[in-house]
Amino acid sequence: MDTILECHGLTKFYGSGVCALNQINLNVGRGRIVGLLGPNGSGKSTFMKLANGLLTPSLGDLSIAGFPVGPDTKEVVSYLPERTYLNDWMKVRDLIAFFRDFYTNFNEAKAYDMLSRLNINPNDRLKTMSKGTKEKVQLILVMSREAQLYLLDEPIGGVDPAARDYILNTILGNYNENATIIISTHLITDIEQVLEDVIFISRGEIIMVSSVDQIREEKGMSVDALFREVFRC
Repeated sequence: MDTILECHGLTKFYGSGVCALNQINLNVGRGRIVGLLGPNGSGKSTFMKLANGLLTPSLGDLSIAGFPVGPDTKEVVSYLPERTYLNDWMKVRDLIAFFRDFYTNFNEAKAYDMLSRLNINPNDRLKTMSKGTKEKVQLILVMSREAQLYLLDEPIGGVDPAARDYILNTILGNYNENATIIISTHLITDIEQVLEDVIFISRGEIIMVSSVDQIREEKGMSVDALFREVFRC
């Protein structure tokens, strides 16, 4: 397997002594769509932030495309955080220009095409938009980069159910087939159709890594059904 992300003994403590991730060992291949699945507070967002370089590990190591997370991986990774970070006063057009100037791998034409398909006016300011529309804009910006690894933290959490299929199609239709997408979510039913591999995480520990086909063949159930069984309260 040609690996895009690899970590060994990855551990993260927060200042209060809370262990958010505990001795994570993981290899993620290129050209895969992977679900990072677990209950709230399981460590999904912490893992995403570590892979994007927003946090530093307490112990262990994490590399992407053969490089330790840092300046060399910024061009490789395109990250969608759980919360909107864009400035409300900016127009969508201004944000596209900002991303174009900041990222050499940003495809401006692709961004405008996705805006058109979602009926979003590039002259509108973010402060005039609903929460769901802001999240669509943010996703468009992230998916318009020609990256090798896309880290999407709850990409459909704030949009209405009617828009989720289109959001998933936007994700699938706008990335290089040799790139990898890791999607963190608890809305498993909505994304299961696009997943190839899953990682189950609980209380900061990886408890299962499997292909979706393997789950269906060996367990005889859907990913959602297995998730409910594994994480039953």
